[in-house]
Formats: sequence, C-alpha cells, structure tokens
Amino acid sequence: MQPRTVHVVSLGCPKNRVDTELMVGGLASAGLEMVAEPDAADVLLVNTCAFIEASKVESVDAILELAEVKERNPTAKLVVAGCLSQRHAPELRAEMPEVDYFIGTGEYQRLLDVLALEPTRSAEAFARGDKKGRPEYIADHLEPRWIAGGSFSNYLKIAEGCSQGCSFCIIPKLRGRQRSRSVEDCVAEAHRLVEQGTVEICLVAQDLTHYGEDLGEPEALARLVRELGKVDGLRWVRLMYAYPHNFTPALVAAMAETDNCCKYVDMPLQHCSDQVLQRMNRRTSRQEMETLLHELRRAMPDIVLRTTLLVGHPGETEEDFLDLVRFVEQWRFDHMGAFAYSQEEGTASARQEDQVAAAVKRYRQKTLLDVQRKIAKARNAARVGKTLPVLVHGLSEETDLLLEGRHAGQAPEIDGVVYINDAPDDIGRGQIRMVEITEAHEYDLVGHVVA
Repeated sequence: MQPRTVHVVSLGCPKNRVDTELMVGGLASAGLEMVAEPDAADVLLVNTCAFIEASKVESVDAILELAEVKERNPTAKLVVAGCLSQRHAPELRAEMPEVDYFIGTGEYQRLLDVLALEPTRSAEAFARGDKKGRPEYIADHLEPRWIAGGSFSNYLKIAEGCSQGCSFCIIPKLRGRQRSRSVEDCVAEAHRLVEQGTVEICLVAQDLTHYGEDLGEPEALARLVRELGKVDGLRWVRLMYAYPHNFTPALVAAMAETDNCCKYVDMPLQHCSDQVLQRMNRRTSRQEMETLLHELRRAMPDIVLRTTLLVGHPGETEEDFLDLVRFVEQWRFDHMGAFAYSQEEGTASARQEDQVAAAVKRYRQKTLLDVQRKIAKARNAARVGKTLPVLVHGLSEETDLLLEGRHAGQAPEIDGVVYINDAPDDIGRGQIRMVEITEAHEYDLVGHVVA
C-alpha cells in the first residue's frame, strides 16, 4: 500500500531539526501528509541524536514508543534516521527488529527509495558517502523543506560536518568532514524563507566560523552576514555555534556594521584552562579567547554573549575548575550552558587517563550553573527601564493572560523569553514591537508595549 501520512519525532539540536524538515519536505513533495497523532500515520519517522549518552537514551526511548504504535498498526513503516542510525545501525538492527529502515545522516534519498516514493530531484544530487563510509551529502536551497505553518523564526544550516577533531566529540564520525554551501546558495534559501513568512534566521552549522574554508573562502561567513543584510524583510540574523578559533576581525566588523545582524553570538568556549584546552584538542588559548571577547565588546558594546562550558574533562584538576569559575565571574556572560563531560566511545578523550569521577563532574556542573544564575539575574536586572525590540511569539505557554516573545539577545528555545503585559489589540505573531522592560528574573523579562 502506498503510504499517505507520516508522523515525525525530531530530537537533538537545531541542526538536526533542519535535517528533519528536509526529510519531511521530501516526503511531502512525494505526496505524504504530516499528522500529529502517530496512530494515524502510515510512516513513523524518528530523527535521532547520539551526541552524548543521555541523547542516545532519549533516542532509544522515542524509538520504543513508536514501536508500540507499530504493534497497534502493523502495516505502518517505522524509520529511524539520523546520528544514532549512523553510529549504531548494526547493533540496533539486531536488537530492534520492529524497525523497518535505518537511515544515516547523509542518506535522505534512501528515505524515498525504501518507501518506494518518487523523488522530486535526480538521485545524482545525493552522494552516498566517501571511501570510509562517512556521509558527504549536503542539501541546497532547491531541496524541498517542510516549514511549520506560521513559523516566523527558522534555522539556516550553512555547512555540514566538522573537520576540527576536538578530542571529546564524536560529530566528525557521525557527520563527516566539513562541507560548506556557497554564499549564494544560502542567500537564495534566505529569500525563500522570507517569502514564506520568516523574519528571523539563525545561522547554524557544526562549526559556523570555519564556514567556507573548504571552498577556499575563509571570510565567507563575513560575506554571508553582509549579503543577508540586503535581504528585504529579513529583520534578524543570529549566529549560533560560532567557535572562537576562526572568529576573524572581518566577521566582527560585518556583525557590527550590518543592521539586521543581532548583536548576539553563541560561542562555545568549553574551558579557559590552557592545559584542559590542549587535552580537548581545541585550537584556541585563553589569551586568544579573551582578546576576542574584548574585541567583540569593544566593537559592539551592547553585544549579548552566550557560551557553553564543559566540566570534568579528563585531566581537569580542582584548580582548573576554580579558574573556570573565576573566568565566568570575570566575563559575566549573558547566557551560559554548563555540561558534564560524557565519556563517548570512539573519541580520543575516552581513552585519556585521569578520568574525573561522576560525582565530581555533577558537583562542578551545579556549582558553575549556580554562579551563572546570579550573573544572569544581574544582567537581566540591568535591562529594567530599557526599551527593547521584541519578536512576538503569541500567547504565553505559562498563561493565556500574557503574550510571549524574545528580544534580540535571546535565541529561540535556549535563552529565556519576554512576557508582555497589557498587549494592544493590534499585536500579532511574528511582529517586532518595542517593549519597555519592567521586571527581571533569572532568565526571563517582563514588560509592556510602547508606541
């Protein structure tokens, strides 16, 4: 029987979400309809994550939940896609016979093949992989992409894979080497997204700041930022996963000089101790990171900085950790995530000596987050009395009495929100309105719309 409906579960990061939208776009172009209820679906698709152990557990749980649906509807096809399939398909195939198909990270075309659906583009557009079996495929702006109705904020994935080789990270084995799209192709997709109602684009990649190096254009990201500044109707452009080791002066200038580029950057620093950074095989020293942070704040005094830090990496001493705490207290990041190191099979860090005890990792993570919580509350308190542009989402998830949105220093899903009191009747989803901030909390703000 020809499948007609599909139910999708998408796990993991925004980059994975883009993959899901591309897979669903391909299915939709072949005539399938998205359904919210899994029991109504002919195809059950889960796009998995396998970055750390916790994400693998979440992915397996999602597969098992859909397997229960398949028991009630044996004619449905269960498809497991993404990183978990790329990493563990042979073992999963043996342990989960209820799964019909496993699709790796660079095999979207197989999804149409195995379901006997007619693709909308030539199969020549899809590479099967390199000689070592690593995925080599990357989508372009011509690929059909399913965007949820009314979505005004979307991700634009400008590169796939990673060539950096951080010792704790499994991504290069899951996603292959870095391969960038051209600036022109990314701009073409931005135009298409704006035509569909997008007002905010978040640029994402496994390694954003090395975008274009594989194409022989090391300043491609700076050029892309400036070109996106020319796209009519695109109000906000946001940089995510922008690693420090190739954050060039040209990129700083492009951010500062491009009106629709949010003065915001998500820069995963991971640590500040040079000996820990070396064991992580990171390509930046503390001095280089601090020089860059100084330059960003000099060029854009109101810039909002988000970072991600990793505690408990093999060899991290108590003094290394205390130095990291002092680093956070010194730089006072607006937003910060802290994660406990996960010993992942197949990574160089997993084989290193001096593994840190699990209880110590949890303690260090909690301590760092407690420090950041006070900093974030103080940073938010400094915004009380200011008037900020806020992208309106609609009714708050907490209460129907408030609207909810984000100012330019809040990325979707990770940085908190702005609650809007006494909203005027003419306010609508996707609008950017000026909001005076009247209250501040640890992560969220409260305000009212001004003329």
